[in-house]
Amino acid sequence: MTGGIRVKICGLTDAGAVAAAARLGAAYLGFVFFPKSPRNLDLETAAALAADVPPGLAKVALTVDADDTALEALVDRVPVDILQLHGREPPERVAAIRARFGLPVMKAVGVAGEADLPALAEHARVADQLLVDAKPPKGAALPGGNGLAFDWRLIANRRWPVPWMLAGGLTPGNVAEAIRLTGARQVDVSSGMETAPGIKDAAKIARFIAATRLEEVE
Repeated sequence: MTGGIRVKICGLTDAGAVAAAARLGAAYLGFVFFPKSPRNLDLETAAALAADVPPGLAKVALTVDADDTALEALVDRVPVDILQLHGREPPERVAAIRARFGLPVMKAVGVAGEADLPALAEHARVADQLLVDAKPPKGAALPGGNGLAFDWRLIANRRWPVPWMLAGGLTPGNVAEAIRLTGARQVDVSSGMETAPGIKDAAKIARFIAATRLEEVE
């Protein structure tokens, strides 16, 4: 892994995918704890997968509007490094989770238009990182991982006081353009690496990470 673009592979569900993501240069490995998702993990499976993550890679737990009881069970059983909040958590809830659990918090904010941008600044005041994602369509069952992109020009040249990560519809074919348009130094991918929901493909992971590396030297 270089000091350039940092890649998060999210929605890992099996040991082979975890090993491939780690071997190929991911900086973050994401595990989903949301029953409606095809990438959802029970705590026992997640603990086993997290135990095999090499030192130095960040283990990220994606949750959606989880209450304190669920979060306590999660952090007690699974050795995660970052809590990713991917629901409708307001800034006050983000701050409370960060204070209570003592872990860095990454807050996902969905973007579809200019009206969604103020929420990024609001959450940047309380979160350790932002994840700038495509806003799910109305009625969608999942808050993320839908394979949708947003107009990247909306955040071109915008910066926040905390590190941020670009997500939403990224693939090996478009990630370099997304990086150029937004200036992102971190990118997140989930469904774009799959042969079926929840099934990651090592060859796609390799192509995606290679595409971000090409962008670094252009």
